[in-house]
Amino acid sequence: MKTGILEVLLVNAKGIRHTNIVGTPSYYVIIECGSLSERSKISSGKNEKPCWNQKFIFDFSSLDCKVNSTYLKCKIMDTELFTNDGFVGEAKVDIDRIITEGSEQGYIEIKPAAYNVVLEDDTYKGQIKIGFKFIANKEKYVMRKSRIQC
Repeated sequence: MKTGILEVLLVNAKGIRHTNIVGTPSYYVIIECGSLSERSKISSGKNEKPCWNQKFIFDFSSLDCKVNSTYLKCKIMDTELFTNDGFVGEAKVDIDRIITEGSEQGYIEIKPAAYNVVLEDDTYKGQIKIGFKFIANKEKYVMRKSRIQC
């Protein structure tokens, strides 16, 4: 059974499009994994290379593994002052192999890598850098995390 903890490290983006009409862009990312969703903090860094350096943890129960959990979707949004936030683009990462190998080996880590950002018209503009860890045994993850904090 494919259960465990998926850590997602949202690092940065580069070359993404700017949607602001006025002012400097402030980006955040909505990360969807199965039926779970998380929102990042507002980016720091320059307009050309927004930076988050933020970790997200998704707990994979057997229910999550059965429903829509083969892809991780990262939707980049730009905060707008006077209108609704603007959609910048999204990256869709196939995580099925990460989960499968992590379940078989007990642990897998994928160093941060760049993924293309897809626009509404299915063209690409820019990249987002994301890293992954999958720990199959939740108890080991809790023990490992408590050792790091000591």
